[in-house]
Amino acid sequence: MTRKALIDSVSAIAYIIAISIFLYFGQGIFGAGKSILAPITMLSLLVLSAGVTGSLVFGRSVLWYLDGNKKDAIVLLFYKFVIIFVFIVILLTILLLTFTQFLSREKSRRLQTSS
Repeated sequence: MTRKALIDSVSAIAYIIAISIFLYFGQGIFGAGKSILAPITMLSLLVLSAGVTGSLVFGRSVLWYLDGNKKDAIVLLFYKFVIIFVFIVILLTILLLTFTQFLSREKSRRLQTSS
């Protein structure tokens, strides 16, 4: 059961990372997007992403729950939430460490230029 939770959670995280990379580099690849197609594409991507991540996180648990495996379905869903929560904590820790290093470099650079 934990293996299935890990596979589904890592798949959801990988999908989120892939969409984030697409959004980060999208303007450089496709340009500024000053037509009506840009918001239509973004809203379509939002709907697709909600469906994909929803099925990865909740799909197997809902099927198990409807088949009568209620306890296993709830435990599986709990494992998925824990795995995703751990990923978020790791990501936030990396961002915090990176941001504090950036702030300390900026502070030292300002002190050097003001002297």
